[in-house]
Amino acid sequence: MRFPFALSAKIAGHIIKHKLKRTPKFAMVLQLEPLHTCNLTCTGCGRIREYSTNLKDMVPLEKCLAVAMECDAPMVSICGGEPLIYPKIEELVNGLLEQKRVLYICTNGVFMRKKMRDYLAAIYTTETEPTLKKLLAENLISDKEAEVIRNANDAAKKKCVIRPTQWMYWNVHVDGLEFTHDLIVEREGVFKECVEAIKMAKICGYQTATNTTVYKETDVQELEDMFKFLSSLEVDGHTISPGYEYDAAKKDMVSRLGKQPEDFFLTRKMTRQKFAKIQEWGEKFTIFGTPVYQEFLAGKRELTCTAWAIPTYNIKGWKAPCYLMTDGHYDGYQEMLSKVNWEKYGVVDGVARDPRCENCMVHCGYDPSGALGTNYQRGDNWKNFSYNFGAKPKPYPASPELAKTAFNGVTIGQGHLSQAKAALNSPRAAMNGAQAAFSRKEETHEAHVGTHCGTSDTSERDELLAKIDAGKKAE
Repeated sequence: MRFPFALSAKIAGHIIKHKLKRTPKFAMVLQLEPLHTCNLTCTGCGRIREYSTNLKDMVPLEKCLAVAMECDAPMVSICGGEPLIYPKIEELVNGLLEQKRVLYICTNGVFMRKKMRDYLAAIYTTETEPTLKKLLAENLISDKEAEVIRNANDAAKKKCVIRPTQWMYWNVHVDGLEFTHDLIVEREGVFKECVEAIKMAKICGYQTATNTTVYKETDVQELEDMFKFLSSLEVDGHTISPGYEYDAAKKDMVSRLGKQPEDFFLTRKMTRQKFAKIQEWGEKFTIFGTPVYQEFLAGKRELTCTAWAIPTYNIKGWKAPCYLMTDGHYDGYQEMLSKVNWEKYGVVDGVARDPRCENCMVHCGYDPSGALGTNYQRGDNWKNFSYNFGAKPKPYPASPELAKTAFNGVTIGQGHLSQAKAALNSPRAAMNGAQAAFSRKEETHEAHVGTHCGTSDTSERDELLAKIDAGKKAE
């Protein structure tokens, strides 16, 4: 089967139950943001800017579990911010699993291996040793980390940890191959860490998925190569969605990066061009969602936005009208459903009800539309059923050539900072002290990877490239 039977049956049963009860609006996936703190500052993400005054705030564990019960969505996507920074993430995951939710932990991957080492320490016995040896052989843990796992004390063994289960996926954000991904997350080395985390997760028995956002400059062939590479790692599924110019991201693009949003985000026409092969990819790779949504992305049909089916809860309450647009926050899910004028939003018959919705084709608004049949066409139910319950595509064959294609950035000395590094390693740069200054910056940067709430931006890169330009003009 393309997806685990129990998971698919759970989702299908939820839809059928509410259809029989004639529930007008109900939740399919809860986007739960327990915090907005993050260790990265990804280009195109406005989350930590929109809630910049609340980065230290967190939703209490008990409230997180309560809101999941309140909307009763069968699936919960734990996002943020970086959810693995949340101090009670293990308790949250286990609490939601006890509620029998399907979980996606949406992570940038930087902290994943640490959480999996905690799991290995908690369960370690001599029977676990082959797993440890395999991780060591593939350089996914160090000798020192292996010894910590083997010699775990009682506190480590009793610690609440995130364990493998068919009901949970690590959902790792990957926006392209190495050069592209590291550029978008504004930090070199993150792609490699994501890959190593995915490899470790598969060895330890976890389910893994990836989440990709497509932007204007995203190369379509690179997307296909990315899917081939991730498939060769036996990733269990993929979510892919167009990059949309929502307000917070647009403001960040202008104020922090000095770029124009139209040069980065997709219009509706561009989305259809970028996703022209999405149905072909859906046959080759395990892409989550419905074939109806894929037809919409490819421009073969229209859908009506159903943002209420994927509600967002964060530090301020139930966010409306959707994950990306903020017109208000509400205390309760039913209150939000009743008070928001849903007819004001979305695109109907090619006409945007709200100008902010004009270019949106994002999965959090339209993927549930394909599942719920809001724009039903004959045969849609069978399409969805056969896609989700059909055969799973076979993993793409791994090869050195495929790995070489994937690691096309800092691994081979061609990361997005390579030009600046080369310039600062020149004799002229060494004479004026820029080389030493860059070295100090780089040491500080490396020491902080994955250990603090990032407030860095692209100023390092921009400053260095500006010096290069100034040097060229001087010559």
